[in-house]
Amino acid sequence: MARIPEHEFVVDDDRCFGCAACVAFCPVNAIQLKKHLAIAIEPQCTHCNHCIPLCPVHALSIIRVVS
Repeated sequence: MARIPEHEFVVDDDRCFGCAACVAFCPVNAIQLKKHLAIAIEPQCTHCNHCIPLCPVHALSIIRVVS
């Protein structure tokens, strides 16, 4: 899967409670848990969207970056 130009994977820290569902299903290990929050390793993320529907609190998204 190719990355989406001008987009990045983000985690909403206000919603995330560290369940690690996204960590378990990320095929490229682009998400880690740190202090009970998911942390995106954006350069490693392929924007495959596998993790987004698995998040029970809808804390994950891919957003357009405007520069």
